[in-house]
Order: sequence, then structure tokens, then C-alpha cells
Amino acid sequence: MASHHEDSADDPPSIDTEDADLQEIIKSYKKNSKESATSKVMEKLEQLENVILNVAITGNTGAGKSSYVNAIRGVRDDDEGSAATGVTETTQEPLMYPHPTMPNVQIWDLPGIGSPKFKAKQYLKDVKFKTYDFFIIITSERFKENDIMLAKEIKRKKKLFYFVRSKIDNDIRSEMKKKNFNKQEVLSRIRDDCKMNLKKVGDPKVFLVSSCDLSDYDFQLLIDTLEKELPMHKRLALLQSLPVCSLAMIDKKKKALARLIWLIAFGSSTIAMAPVPGLSFACDLGIMIAYFRRCQQAFGLDDRSLNVLSERVNKSVEELRQPMKSRFKDGVDRKVVIKFFGSIEMGAAMTIEFILSTIPIAGTLAAGGVSFGTIFHMLNKGLKEMAADAKAVLTCAGLEAAEEAGEERTGDRQEPKEPEQE
Repeated sequence: MASHHEDSADDPPSIDTEDADLQEIIKSYKKNSKESATSKVMEKLEQLENVILNVAITGNTGAGKSSYVNAIRGVRDDDEGSAATGVTETTQEPLMYPHPTMPNVQIWDLPGIGSPKFKAKQYLKDVKFKTYDFFIIITSERFKENDIMLAKEIKRKKKLFYFVRSKIDNDIRSEMKKKNFNKQEVLSRIRDDCKMNLKKVGDPKVFLVSSCDLSDYDFQLLIDTLEKELPMHKRLALLQSLPVCSLAMIDKKKKALARLIWLIAFGSSTIAMAPVPGLSFACDLGIMIAYFRRCQQAFGLDDRSLNVLSERVNKSVEELRQPMKSRFKDGVDRKVVIKFFGSIEMGAAMTIEFILSTIPIAGTLAAGGVSFGTIFHMLNKGLKEMAADAKAVLTCAGLEAAEEAGEERTGDRQEPKEPEQE
């Protein structure tokens, strides 16, 4: 099994030979043919790259639904294309907001559920319940009867749902004015009150979140829980789309992106066997550019993300770029990737040979052009460099210190539980 320790950009890449998808493809190759295994690889890669993830955000008027929609998309409330915010209900029907860089991740701002005549069953019918992969039910105060009715109906229909207590930063600021203020006690009291209020739902998952700063409070715990409970292909889409708000998030994104590498390398190596001069190199180049651009956006290293971060922390984009050391620090384009192609050092040959020795079918795929092992090695190397850049930018922005302060609260947090059999 591949180790998940923190590694440097020069450590040899590894592959998880116990990966269920890899095992299935090896089995198919042994029992059938290269064509069958290749077909399965392409099918899996297409599923991972094109999966649609629909996230429903609902709650009472004024609970901060729209601000949360904007926060998890990495946009500000006043940005073009942001969800409209306000003290009155601004959402009259389900509104879909695509992710700025991953349009297949769709965040839905649902109408408020505060009406005295609220009927959960009719509400879910009206908002087209079957559209969504999971629901986030938000409140900025106590969860009310309508929240509970909605959760029960979602549970009855066997879908995932999570309670988010929003605007926690406002509660903390208010409590700070009192004598003997203790932040941990305030957070524990709010969480316990929410759980007590939701006893009718069973043992609900409640997360305390501030849309103003996702690196604080329970947002990371919410992501840990979603990572545990969502199907693999949906989980990968979610992790790639979330804004970079902590070192832990960067590590999660790196792990998710790494899972694509062996599939991409496998697909590339089948193209290498095509008897068309130059086809392999052209395809390899396109594949690598697309992958590295995906990494750049996932790690928040693209121009749009850096501009958003610049305004948030009041530092220039140039200042945020300064600690970046990778070959992709100025962007991902054809010239940069071609230069990367020419940089494979002689020492990588032994590493590539080792990779091939761990995969029963990989050695036979490198019939020409750039081999499975070479593409695997290069994508891993580039991924590690970009992850290091992302951590350097986060540190430069001063957000690493905020994360470390937040870690002091982990003893008071709930651990993700196994999914209930609903």
C-alpha cells in the first residue's frame, strides 16, 4: 500500500496497488484483454472528470444561506455571479450557482423554509429533491421545527443531510464583551444546544461555521465527514472544488488529484501504442497541460483565486506569488510543459522502472512514445511542486497561523461517525 506521509518534490512517486479501481482493471486485463482494461480505464477517468455534484443549501430567511453558497465557491458576496445576500429572503426558487472553475460542481441556493405553513414533503417536491447529492440545513440561531421536519423527510428518502450553525463569528464577538469570556465554553454551549434542539432527528451531525473564514471552527470537520460519506467520484469533485482555506485542505486536494494520475498515465500509454507518428507526444502534451491546469485551479494558484486572496488578506498578488518555487509559478502553458518534458533526469529511470514493476499490466503498455512510468512520474512531480507552492502562498497570506490557532479547538470537536443506515 502506498504511504501517505508528507513527501518532498524529489521523493519517488508511489501507487496504491490496493486501489479498488486498479484491482478491477488488472483483473479485467488478465481475464480479457488490453482493450478491455483500457476501456475500463477510460470509462473510470471520464466518470471522475465529468461527474456532476449537486449540493443543496437550505434554511430559514437570514440564516446566511447565500453567503455560505458564495464562501464554498470561493467568491465574495459582491462578486459578479455571486448569490444575492440580504436580510430579507432573496431566494424565491432554487437557484444554481456553478463553481467558477469546475462548472460540473453545482451549488443550489434553495428557498427559505420559515413559513408557518411549511410542509416538508411538498417543499422537497417543489425544489426537485432528486436533483441533489446532499443537503446542508443552515441556521444562525436555534434549529426550529421546520428544520427538523425537513431533516426527517430527507432522512426518510435516504439522502445525506448535515446541520450547519452559521455566523459563529458573530456569536463569539458578542460573547467577548462579557466577563469571564471563554471561547471554548461558548462553542461547546452552542453545539450542545443545537444537538439538544435536534434530538427528534436522532444523533444529528452539527457543524459550527463562519462563512467569513472557512478556516475557522468546524468547516474542516464538515469536509472530513463528507469525505467519509460521499461516493468516491463525488468526493473527488467536492475536494477539488473547495477553496484553499488550510494546510489540511491542500493535503486533501493533493491526495484527490493524485488518484487521477495512474488513470491518466494508463490512458496515455495506450495512445503511445497507436501507429501514428507524433500522436503520442501530442496527446501526452495535451493531457499534461489539462492535468496541471486542473491542479493549478484546485490549489487556488490561478489568477482569479490569487486576486480573491489578495483582496482578502490585503497583500498584492505579486507578494503572494513571491514564495512560489515550482516551474508552474508563472502559469501553465504549452511552453512550460514542453520544457518540463525535457527535464526528466537520468535518475528518474530507476524510479519509473520500479513503478512499472509494481503494476502487472503497465510494462506491456509502454510500446512507444512516452511510457506509463514516465507520465506517472512527471504528473506526480508536478503535483508535488504545486502543492508546495499552495502551502507557501497560504503561509505568505498569514492563514497558516490562523489554522494553527484553530487546531487548539480540536479537542472540543466531534469526530466523524460512520454513516447511519437510513
